[in-house]
Amino acid sequence: MSLRVLVVLLGGLAGACRAVVSSGPPPAVKPLTTESSNAFWAHWGDGRAEINGYRLTQPRYGAPRTGTAVLIFVTEDMSDSIRVKADPGKHPAADVYPVMKLNAVRHFQTGIYDYKVMTSAFARVAAGWPVAKVSFSSQEWCGHVYHQLLPRTGKVSGMYHSYFDGEADGEDQLPQPEGGVFEDIVPILARSWGTTYLQPGESRKVSFLPSLFRARLEHRKLGWGQATISRSASTSTVDVPAGSFGVSAWTVAEDGGTTTTYQIEAAAPHRLVRWSTDAGEEGTLLGSSRLAYWKLNGPGGESHLAEMGLRPGSMLK
Repeated sequence: MSLRVLVVLLGGLAGACRAVVSSGPPPAVKPLTTESSNAFWAHWGDGRAEINGYRLTQPRYGAPRTGTAVLIFVTEDMSDSIRVKADPGKHPAADVYPVMKLNAVRHFQTGIYDYKVMTSAFARVAAGWPVAKVSFSSQEWCGHVYHQLLPRTGKVSGMYHSYFDGEADGEDQLPQPEGGVFEDIVPILARSWGTTYLQPGESRKVSFLPSLFRARLEHRKLGWGQATISRSASTSTVDVPAGSFGVSAWTVAEDGGTTTTYQIEAAAPHRLVRWSTDAGEEGTLLGSSRLAYWKLNGPGGESHLAEMGLRPGSMLK
């Protein structure tokens, strides 16, 4: 089947989230090779999302907090002009390209109140995974925060809104260094689907933009720094609640900052099995499933949470 044929998941109301396989990226973006593209879409073109549940340890207010994280990987069509999911037939073909979307959801308790945090990162299905958009929101009992970044024409424009005094409303106007890496898409980059960022044993010094989540929790003004990204020369075995996996270790060491290790499943589909930082954050895989989850929003759909090692979050005592 041609990759230029639009594959749309049936089901749901107009505007509901759904996975798509679409036409190729705009000419300015270097596409995947034919072989890599075929392998990528053979897995990701089936109209399902990959949903991974994690046991989360999140440092906050000087103590380790226990919670859960959910990482959802799914392909979508994106409109370049408005930077949102493109509904079928609504935009010119030249305005539409496929992205890998990563929704990273964290839920953890801090004393009497909890945090619900979500980052959506959109990377073009193309060589190097160019970032199309990153958005972030945080909700907790004191208030909520929203932050969005849009890379465009060699610059990264952003805007944010927060309940914190001195951070209420603002904008980002950042350069976009050649080869710069957004921390928010590292879980996509390290999976090596269709394009290999690093060969085993290689490392690379890059311009590095910390995640919107870390920038918010640390009340850090967003800006580019430097980091060394390394991939282990060999694989090792790691045991997590989801099972035993052969993994390749990817390390991101920020100059003067945090070091994060991502343990990526060596065999396809190259899931993120575990991540940890030298600051005490850790996520370990509880379970994984591939589902058209947007079709499971009726009564009974919550039964699928057990496949990811999760349970309904709204259950009362």
